[in-house]
Amino acid sequence: MTNHEKIRELLEKLEKTEAELYRELDKGVEKIACDFSAERIPLFRYILKGNKRYALSAPIIYAMIIPAVVMDLFVSFYQWSCFPLYGIPKVKRGDYMAIDRHRLAYLNLLQKLNCVYCGYFNGLVAYVQEIAARTEQFWCPIRHARRLRSVHRHYRYFLPYGDGEALDERWEKLREKLRKEKEES
Repeated sequence: MTNHEKIRELLEKLEKTEAELYRELDKGVEKIACDFSAERIPLFRYILKGNKRYALSAPIIYAMIIPAVVMDLFVSFYQWSCFPLYGIPKVKRGDYMAIDRHRLAYLNLLQKLNCVYCGYFNGLVAYVQEIAARTEQFWCPIRHARRLRSVHRHYRYFLPYGDGEALDERWEKLREKLRKEKEES
């Protein structure tokens, strides 16, 4: 086993351990009471004392829900229809969507709405990124020539840019890795 393969194996073990720790942490967090005796700012006072420039941008922000829901529907349909054909495990929406801050008693109605919106939108982006990452791992698992600021969790397993040696064999191993994830889930 090469050093590169050993590092990949250790990274996979670390990733599984991290996921288990987060699941345990989530169980504990859900048990914490949501009322921290903070004072809720009444909705009317919140709106009146708020920054008027922020209020002007609200229609633009809220209008983004339309393309978000359309993207959600299309990407979900893509995953539902194509992933079984490729043997790629489906992405569990609940692993990426966290909509819970609206239960905090110290938030007013508008703050709660904003928290639901952000939880959905950011969860959607993470959900879509994971679907795209699994697709990329299946169809084009080759790193880019330049270093990227942010990459998805599958990227570290991708083949080096410009290294075409045994491409088909290595590519199939990455596809097999996805299929194993499907069997394990």
